Amino acid sequence: MKRTLLVISILLITSLACQMTGLAPLSQPTPDSQIQSSSPLPVNSVDLIPQDGSLEALYQQVIPGVVSIQVFTPQGDGLGSGFVYDTQGHVITNFHVVDGASTVEVDFSSGFKARGTVIGVDKDSDIAVIKVDAPEAELHPLVLGNSDNLQVGQTVIAIGNPFGLNGTMTVGIVSALGRTQASEHSIDGGGFFSAADIVQTDAAVNPGNSGGPLLNTNGEVVGINRAIATNSINADGQPTNSGIAFAISVNIVKRVTPFLIKDGAYDYPYMGISFFPDQLLSLDVIEALGLQSYTGAYVVEVAPGGPAEQAGIIAGNKPTRIESVLAGGDLVTAIDGKSVRSFDELISYLVTNKSPGDTVTLTVIREGQSQDITLTLGARPK
Repeated sequence: MKRTLLVISILLITSLACQMTGLAPLSQPTPDSQIQSSSPLPVNSVDLIPQDGSLEALYQQVIPGVVSIQVFTPQGDGLGSGFVYDTQGHVITNFHVVDGASTVEVDFSSGFKARGTVIGVDKDSDIAVIKVDAPEAELHPLVLGNSDNLQVGQTVIAIGNPFGLNGTMTVGIVSALGRTQASEHSIDGGGFFSAADIVQTDAAVNPGNSGGPLLNTNGEVVGINRAIATNSINADGQPTNSGIAFAISVNIVKRVTPFLIKDGAYDYPYMGISFFPDQLLSLDVIEALGLQSYTGAYVVEVAPGGPAEQAGIIAGNKPTRIESVLAGGDLVTAIDGKSVRSFDELISYLVTNKSPGDTVTLTVIREGQSQDITLTLGARPK
């Protein structure tokens, strides 16, 4: 299966074993005082597609704050989407939309156009902040919601610039929560760090939607459209929607963006552990590893000198009947007393709740016995 980042270039995401293509043009936890927040959304207020015309009203409400982005690079031009973050002229989009751009143009729904400067990027979650010089009358910030309130089956709306068709609105549902994907941040020696707390949706997004908002039916941003999974391409060789799309959760956006504006970058917590991919932890593998639990995050590698090694975390080191599958590693079953059923849950907890320097307690099963290990988090290597 091909995975497609909604811009123009094609990226090989090794941890997903598939290709990701950009949607053609579009973390250190933030102190509460620095987070741009909104009132929590009542869970039962956003479930079914409205039939009373409110989608029309929602579109008129939010479209002034949605922008189209054109990027110009030595390798070629591209298109993406974005949205207004505040009245100071900050616009949010995807990192992969503006990566390598020498010039960025931001086009507003009113017809106003402005050149923008990329002032901060986050490769780990695929977020970028552009600063534009625009009249305050053109700056209509969208309200940021609370992605913790999302539920599978809830109605969501995507607005963006697919294939250059600016202002396009599509509707779908939340298909899954807490997904993990390979990020844009490569690791020395191969592979990529993980992007966590990803929202999966069936709302139709295509190349050009990258960086645009995913909204609930209150018009609040609940995610930034980032990627699609597809086997289909059009006559021009661009990937097309197949009903599986991915968005960065807005709670990640709220943590990261203030740092991108202030410092131009964001530091994510780091344990220095590689885990067995959830989708590969089959019953056959669990039996070969001798695990006594069907859930948890199994440690396959510990970075030398990293926080996990210093804390005494153990990686698999004993050959099994399955080639390259090593038994004897710790199985993480909880963090800070919160049950962990998978690597996705573990990494999502870390990036949404913790900062470098914080201390966490990992509950692990080692040689059939449960024990707690205290670990001080570092920062992901640049």
